[in-house]
This record gives sequence, C-alpha cells and structure tokens, in this order.
Amino acid sequence: MKTLRLLCTTALLALSPALTQAQDLADAVTGYIEFEPYESGIIVPEQLSQDVWGDFHFVDTRSAEQFEAETIPGAVHIEWREVPGRLDELPQDKKVVLFCNTGSLSAQAVFAARLLGRDNVVVLQTGLIGWKQNGAYHPG
Repeated sequence: MKTLRLLCTTALLALSPALTQAQDLADAVTGYIEFEPYESGIIVPEQLSQDVWGDFHFVDTRSAEQFEAETIPGAVHIEWREVPGRLDELPQDKKVVLFCNTGSLSAQAVFAARLLGRDNVVVLQTGLIGWKQNGAYHPG
C-alpha cells in the first residue's frame, strides 16, 4: 500500500506541470474566444477587390499537390498543420489570408496563429471554391 501511494504521489508530481500547462492553455483559448468579435479572423471573397489586392499576403494551406494544380495568384504554400511552426515566414506588416478549398482546415490554422499572437492572420471564408464562385477579383 505504501508503494502504491508513493507511486501515485510521484505520478501526480510528474503530471503537475503538464496539468498546469493544459489549464493555462485552456484559459488562453477561453479568453481568446470570449474576447474576439464574431467577425474577427475572417474575410470574405467579395472583400478582395482590385483596389485592396496588394494589401494582402495569401497562403494556400492545402496539400502541395493541390497547390501545384491551382491556387490564388501570388499565394505561397504552407500546409495548414505547419502554420504554427512557420509563423516567422508570414509578414507582420499586412493582412495574411490563409485559405484551403472551403475554409475549414485553414480556419484551424488561423485559430492557432491568432492564439500565438498573430492578429493580422485571417481565413478566407468559403476558401478557394468561394473565391472562384463569388465574383471576387481575379488578378491577371
């Protein structure tokens, strides 16, 4: 019994920093969600007109194969799972628009980037499909 108690105490002590970190992360996520306005972190294709096109940096978060087949002109490729580890590749002096086919995967990457302090990163709502269908500006 003494050995079991010692093992449990040791395990709890070992887990304590992880539990504290998990709680800190949960608090950060909750604080972010409660603070951000509903429209925060998104842009719709209709907002991407010719007169503002140069104000944005586009990142295609789909697979390399999808990126090679078709993308928004001028976009760079960073797969959605890689965005948090590659934030230093994103400019901080302009809006960064992340997109995938529909906006679902890129929204996860935007959420992570914004939690990590990059409030200039937004998701293209409806993604590449919406951009092609909604009459948005298409350069060149």
